[in-house]
Amino acid sequence: MFERLGRACFRHRRMVALAWLIAAIAFFMAGYRVFDRFTTEYRGSHMESVAGSNRMEEVSAYGSEVSAVLAGRPVSDPAVERAVRRTAGDLWRTPHVARVREPYGTGDRSLIAPDGRALLVHVDLAKGLPDKAERAAADAVADRLDDLDATGAEVRLGGTELERRAFAEQSQRDIEHGEMVALPLTLLVMVFVFGGLFAAGLPILAALGSIGGGLAVLYGFSFVTDLDPDAASVTTVLGLGVCIDYALLLVNRYREERGAGLGAEDAVGRMMATAGRTVGWSALTVCASVSSLFVFNVPTFRALGAAALSVVLVAVVASLTLIPALLGLAGRRVRASPAVTADDGLFARLARATRRRPVLTLVVVAVVLLLAGLPFLSAEPRLSRVRALPADAGPRQYEETVAQRFPGRTLDPILIVAEAPAANAAPYAASVAAEPGVTRAKPPEPLAPRWSLIEVHVAGDPQGTAARDLVRTLRADRPGFRTWVTGSAAVLEDNMHEIRRALPWAAGCVTIAMFVLLFGMTGSLLVPLKAIVMNTLSLGASFGVLVWVFQDGHGEGPLGFTSPGGIEVWVPVLVFTFAFGLSMDYEVFLLSRIKELHDGGVPNDLAVERGLQRTARIITSAALLMIIVFGGFATGQLLGIKELGVALAVAVAVDATLVRCLLVPATMTLLGEWNWWAPGPLRRLHSRLRLGE
Repeated sequence: MFERLGRACFRHRRMVALAWLIAAIAFFMAGYRVFDRFTTEYRGSHMESVAGSNRMEEVSAYGSEVSAVLAGRPVSDPAVERAVRRTAGDLWRTPHVARVREPYGTGDRSLIAPDGRALLVHVDLAKGLPDKAERAAADAVADRLDDLDATGAEVRLGGTELERRAFAEQSQRDIEHGEMVALPLTLLVMVFVFGGLFAAGLPILAALGSIGGGLAVLYGFSFVTDLDPDAASVTTVLGLGVCIDYALLLVNRYREERGAGLGAEDAVGRMMATAGRTVGWSALTVCASVSSLFVFNVPTFRALGAAALSVVLVAVVASLTLIPALLGLAGRRVRASPAVTADDGLFARLARATRRRPVLTLVVVAVVLLLAGLPFLSAEPRLSRVRALPADAGPRQYEETVAQRFPGRTLDPILIVAEAPAANAAPYAASVAAEPGVTRAKPPEPLAPRWSLIEVHVAGDPQGTAARDLVRTLRADRPGFRTWVTGSAAVLEDNMHEIRRALPWAAGCVTIAMFVLLFGMTGSLLVPLKAIVMNTLSLGASFGVLVWVFQDGHGEGPLGFTSPGGIEVWVPVLVFTFAFGLSMDYEVFLLSRIKELHDGGVPNDLAVERGLQRTARIITSAALLMIIVFGGFATGQLLGIKELGVALAVAVAVDATLVRCLLVPATMTLLGEWNWWAPGPLRRLHSRLRLGE
């Protein structure tokens, strides 16, 4: 099947290339519209925090909010008062503005800082506005509030609409920055690997097509589920990494087959029958791995799962159709390389050294990986919200200024949505104020005739253990009317609960996918089991580095961020699902060569030595390209993508060095011929299905 597909694309190469060009243009035109559909709100889930947020929005008479904090001038200054009152009057007359709250007209002293040198202005937009009208109204309000800096005060703008927009814009900038960093470096490495610019450019072309396709499919997903702003960055970083990896394996095999004397079409057919089959199996495993994110009933995980699944599907289609067509168009511009026959070299000597002391190698590497993973035991989950934005982002500066000028005012309060009038909910609010750790419970604010909202401020970290304990207490001890407990602490608590519930199922999906793939490639039961254990060790190391760099703050200077005191709650889950799938590229490529040699009569130890030597160059190149791609996106500004990029880069580096070069030879030496054991019925099934290369 793979050979027929490759030959067909080669023969109709102009048609295939033109179809991909048209598709890529259409993909990017549709895909970049996805940035307008991102949201930082949590919806579409049974979680109480999501249901409470949705209920609050349903019963509220207002839509999005735009806020401003004026700091540095006395609130009692008549000039400041005149400017604020004049601005408030203008805002009331602005189209689609439903409410304006400022301390002079309302008399609300909570909008004035304790030192009397800062004040807040909140502007609520009308409910149910179309997206275009909402953006225009928010822009008009922000422009008018920004004019308050004429008073000499420092003005910082924030609110739900500006926060959402800041994330979407920063996500788009990070994608462009990541591409600008990663693409030139990957092209340079591939020129060195392939010895020519044209061959090096083929994977880049396929990767660009897959990114556009992934964004377009993601745009389609946005009509089914809410999308987090990080989804676009995940799409791009995974699309670049996966497609370049697949194209690298394909083009390298094509050059080998040409060097062995095959004509162009026959080389493409042979490339697809071998490396193409490997890419197909690997892509299926990555898809199965990322699809496990749909097991989680968490909107963010599902959005990122949709992003990853979209781009992997497009990437494998691009690799298996566009690459054969481009090779046909390239002709002799893709130079042949001699078939790999050298059986001695650096990696062969490394395998022999490992074989002499397999137990010592296994113990030392395992201990190193376990020690590297120890910091993960102290991991603190976080939902950084605006702190995930760069330090100069307006919404982040707004919240930091409010935190500085209004001490005791929690920026992330626990919110209780009560199905009761404010007067009826007042006694309950008073009882909540008496709970341990509560610094203040505001009197219930009316949302609608039968609904009210209670803001609960806690001491210390608003997402810390005390805050999450209070969330559990409020849910366990309900009043006589219905309540929904929401806010960032509640969202984090619900995410953690869902991770604990669904992670075993997700891990089962990933494990089964890896087991099926490696059995299909090798016909062995023990090789997949070893791979699962070794990948677990390498993932543990990447998790430990993640905590050490971001939670403990050791990477603040080089990576340009401020540690939030934890790691994004979704990052370890994504690293787990992505890294398990991505590691298959190297596992399959190495083991398929070892198995080919062993089946040809080469003894087990010698097959391991020669297999490692013959595949080391391309595995090292592929891993280096992956690290460049992930590292390029780690230089962006969104904190979650920084964490994801660093963790995946570490996972790939560990997998391509310690695991492939040391653990695989050591364990295969210890097991000897038992590496290839499987029960008779499974061996016959494997032979009948012809799953291997």
